[in-house]
Amino acid sequence: MIGGHFLKAARFARREAMAVGALLTLALLTGSFLEIADDVAEGDTQAIDHAVLNALRVPAGPNDPIGPDWLTTAAADITALGSIAVLTFVVLVVGGLFASLKHFRQASILVLASLGGVAWSQSLKAIFDRTRPEEIYRIVEVENASFPSGHSMLSAAIYLTLGALIASFAQKRRVRAFALITAIIATIMVGCSRVFLGVHWASDVLAGWCLGGAWAMACWLALWVWDRGWRPIAAT
Repeated sequence: MIGGHFLKAARFARREAMAVGALLTLALLTGSFLEIADDVAEGDTQAIDHAVLNALRVPAGPNDPIGPDWLTTAAADITALGSIAVLTFVVLVVGGLFASLKHFRQASILVLASLGGVAWSQSLKAIFDRTRPEEIYRIVEVENASFPSGHSMLSAAIYLTLGALIASFAQKRRVRAFALITAIIATIMVGCSRVFLGVHWASDVLAGWCLGGAWAMACWLALWVWDRGWRPIAAT
């Protein structure tokens, strides 16, 4: 009897500690985004942004990225993982899967993460209206403003939220670790591809990662609060 109460208390304490950790991460990522945004607004990142972009180009010219041709093709394929079309497909398929398994809260949070991420991205692009790198650097076509990187932000918001949601009901630790690590790798790859393809400054991507990660943490915390209201603490 005592052992059962101890295990329940230990699980409850672990969930509380995870929530505190998520809050601290949310604050850190939000603060980092605000710092980057302030530096971008003042023009303090231009030198390093140009240096990073030029480091990814051969000395002969800015229109020729380093590495073999297949690397450029791979970067174009990878960057599509952060596009609206692909992310919408992912959200619909995985959200539908969650719903079919009766994980309705997870499905709702995934939709919240995607819609909120798009709203944040488009609003901030309109506010900052930052010019993208010169056309000679660009390997693919782009249309809207540069800051923050929408691909980086949305991939962080959706893939990290998805990884956290899978981890929230996965029973085995290795499954939880696999989901989270895969989400992080996908997010990093998408962001790096944007700079390699010459359509974003490095500071755009860093800001997108920070804000997308912060939004993913906020969505996870929303699920945590929802779970606490859904089930009595004694059942945890």
